[in-house]
Amino acid sequence: MNIKQVAEMFDLTVDTIRYYERVGVIPPIERDKNGYRVFKKRDLNWVFLAKSLRNAGLSIESLIEFAALSQLEDDKRLAQKDILKDQLKELNEKITEMVQVRDLLEYKIETYDDHIAKFRNGNITDDEIEELWKMKHIKKEK
Repeated sequence: MNIKQVAEMFDLTVDTIRYYERVGVIPPIERDKNGYRVFKKRDLNWVFLAKSLRNAGLSIESLIEFAALSQLEDDKRLAQKDILKDQLKELNEKITEMVQVRDLLEYKIETYDDHIAKFRNGNITDDEIEELWKMKHIKKEK
């Protein structure tokens, strides 16, 4: 598979894939006799993994470290697992936060008309409004 096909397959630009290879986010890609990249399944896995981890927030530097660790032998490669564990923890924290924000948005949409009507009718003052940060579905878990 050539680089254009890979770019289309993973919805990346050709330049992004070249950059990933140049800086070491993905291992070097084998070339044919004309110097064109020839992607094999292993390479496709690397491109997919790099894209996925970037989308999850992993930095380019961490991706480079992750790829470099894959070139090491035995126990030294175990550090890759630590990178993945750290990223999973961070991603789970973001998901929790996003769910809380989603819940807040749903609540605000559900109560919007009633809330505005109470303000317009003078049934609620600025001092009587709810404290969103104290609401159960908004508060951060400890």
